[in-house]
Amino acid sequence: MGPSKGLHVRVNRAWCAAALIAALTAHLPALAQQKTGPGITGDDSLTWHGITLYGVIDLGVQFDTHSAPFTPYRPAASGNIVRQNSNGSVVGVTPSNMGQSRVGLQGVEPLNADWSGVFQIETFFNPQSGEIADSLKSLAVNNGRSLTAQTVNVDGSSAGQPFQTAWIGLKSARFGTLTYGRQVTLLMEGVIEYDPNYNATAFGLLGASNTYSGGGAQQDNRLDSTVKYTVEIDDLAHLGAFYKFNDASGSANTVYQANVGADHAGASIDAYYSKENSAITATYLTAAQVAKLPALGYSSSNSLAATISDNTAYSLMAFYKMDPFKFFAGYEHIKYANPTRPLSAGFNDIGGYVLAFVTNNAYGKSKTVDVYWTGVRYTVIPHLDLTAAYYGYNQNAYGTGTQAGCTTNAHSTCSGSLDAFSFDADYRFNVHFDTYLGAMYSGVHDGAASGYLHSTNINPTIGVRYKF
Repeated sequence: MGPSKGLHVRVNRAWCAAALIAALTAHLPALAQQKTGPGITGDDSLTWHGITLYGVIDLGVQFDTHSAPFTPYRPAASGNIVRQNSNGSVVGVTPSNMGQSRVGLQGVEPLNADWSGVFQIETFFNPQSGEIADSLKSLAVNNGRSLTAQTVNVDGSSAGQPFQTAWIGLKSARFGTLTYGRQVTLLMEGVIEYDPNYNATAFGLLGASNTYSGGGAQQDNRLDSTVKYTVEIDDLAHLGAFYKFNDASGSANTVYQANVGADHAGASIDAYYSKENSAITATYLTAAQVAKLPALGYSSSNSLAATISDNTAYSLMAFYKMDPFKFFAGYEHIKYANPTRPLSAGFNDIGGYVLAFVTNNAYGKSKTVDVYWTGVRYTVIPHLDLTAAYYGYNQNAYGTGTQAGCTTNAHSTCSGSLDAFSFDADYRFNVHFDTYLGAMYSGVHDGAASGYLHSTNINPTIGVRYKF
C-alpha cells in the first residue's frame, strides 16, 4: 500500500468513526460538564471582598492493558494513551482524570465604572502522592533506564513550580482584557472549549498528550513571561493575541499566537495561529548519556535531553449545541522545522532542569502532523452527561537518505498514525461533587509505532471529583 492510499484509508476510517459516534448517540438526550478550575459562583463560592479561593481534587482508579507503572510526579500519573514504554497491564490510583487537581486564588477589583484589576494564581498537585505536579521529574527519574524498567514519563508544562499559573492584568467590558505573567495560551483555551472531553486526560487524546494544545510542544500550553489580550465584539465575534517574551535577546523561545472566532445561535467557531521559536521537547537520558554527566558537571537528578524545533501550527475548531446534544469537531496542522536559533547544551529549562544534551537538527525535512477530532456530548438528565469521541493523528514521512519515504514502523521518521476512541459518563450530585467512569482505546501504526513495546492500550477509569 502506497503512502497516498494509506492516507486515504485512514481519512475514510476517521469519517466512518465520526458517523458511527453520531449513529450510536442519535437516540440518546445533554449536559454541560463543568471543566476543572474556577466556576463555582454565587453563594456556593468562597469569595471575600472580590477574592475567590477555589480548588479541585480529582482522584480515581484506572486499569491499563499496556502501560508502564504509574508515576507519582506527572499530573495524570498514568500515560492514558499507548506510549513507547507501555508494557504489561497496570492498575492503580490516578489523579486528575477529568481535569487538573489544583488550588488557587483569583480576584477582581473594580477601579471605576468600566475597568477592573484582575489576577489569578494557582498550584497543581497530585492528590494520590501529595507531590506538586512535576512532569519533568517523571522524565528525570527514568534517566539511564531501559524501556522495560521505566515508569510513566511524559514532558509537560508542570515542573514543580510553586505556581503553575500567576498573572495580573486589567479588564474592561468595552476594551477587553490584558494580562501578563505565566498563563495558558490561546490554543490551550481553544482545546479546553472545543474538545468533546474538555481536555480530560483519561478520555481524550488532546488532554492525554498536551502536544497539540502546546502547538507541537508539551511544555508550551502554559508559558512564562507572556502577555495576552482578548476582546469581544458585540457578543458575536472575539479576537485574541498572545506573545511570550524571550528572557535574554533575539527570537529564541519566543511564541506568537492569534485567534479569531464567532458565536451565534448555539454555534461557535474559532481559528488559531501559533508560532513557537526554539520549542523544547524534553526526554529522559539514555544510559550512555548518564555515563557522560560527571565529566560535563551535571547531575542525573535534574538533567534531561531535548529536541529543539521551530513549530508552526494553525487550527480550526467548532461546536454546535442543539439541546440535549452538543457536537464538536476540530483540526490542527503542525509543522516542525530545525530551529533558526539553536539552543546549546546546558540550557536551563523550566523548573530548574538542565538540558545536558540537545538535538537541533532532527528535521532536515520538515515533519508535519495533522490532528483531528469529533464527538458528541449528550445530556441524559440535567445531572448526567454521556460523551463519545474520536481522535486521529497522521504524520508524514520526514526522514532523509535511506529513511526517505518509508511507510513502515522501521523508523520513527516513517509516516504513521494514531487512532483513539473514548466513551465516558459524568454524574453531578451538585455543583461541588461529581463521579465519572469511562474508557479510551488508543492504537499507533507504522512510524508512530516505531520502537514501541506494544501498539494498543485501553484504560477503563472510574473516579470522583470535588470542586470548591
